[in-house]
Amino acid sequence: MAALDLQEQEQLDTLKAWWKENGNRLLGVLLIAVIAMGGWRGWQYYQNKQSSEAATLYAGFLQQLESNDAKRVNDAAAAVMDKYATTGYAARAALLAAQVNEQGKEAARAKTQLQWVIDHASEDGLKDVARLRLAAVLLDEKNYADAMKLLEAKHPASFDGLYADLRGDVLSAQGKTDEARSAYKLAYEKTDAKSMYRNLIQIKMDALGEAK
Repeated sequence: MAALDLQEQEQLDTLKAWWKENGNRLLGVLLIAVIAMGGWRGWQYYQNKQSSEAATLYAGFLQQLESNDAKRVNDAAAAVMDKYATTGYAARAALLAAQVNEQGKEAARAKTQLQWVIDHASEDGLKDVARLRLAAVLLDEKNYADAMKLLEAKHPASFDGLYADLRGDVLSAQGKTDEARSAYKLAYEKTDAKSMYRNLIQIKMDALGEAK
């Protein structure tokens, strides 16, 4: 039994190391996809309703985003956020800029942008994405209490799997294995069976081993 426990711990340590290196990036990609799909109707609305200047400013931001120059990205995002704070353009610019800052290890700036989305976005879906991203950053900083507060926020059923999975990560990092296992189980059940993300959740559950 001791050997089995050691094997499980080694698997868990390996997974934690992999997730620390790649998990945030993977979650970011998934959430950007959610932004693209979930916000399409809102995007069309804003394209039709907002001024051509707002659309032009956001298009300029997207060009800067391709440059991957953090300063230029942040400046362009700030311009959209300052001038058109109530539009979907601003919230999307903030989310995408935060992603660049996370990758560049500029956590403080990323947290500010994500909190801005939570406080100002008019679309609930974008707020849900921002909470997940911010919780992931706080998890990296070992700020487990604040991360869990964000993950306890009300959200639509379509986000259940993502929220439960990240709760599992926070609980696992705290050594709360049984609670983490339950969170991952819920995440697995709430994630589309055809999704590759479901396989990752299964790996996490396997690494924790069977309930004692």
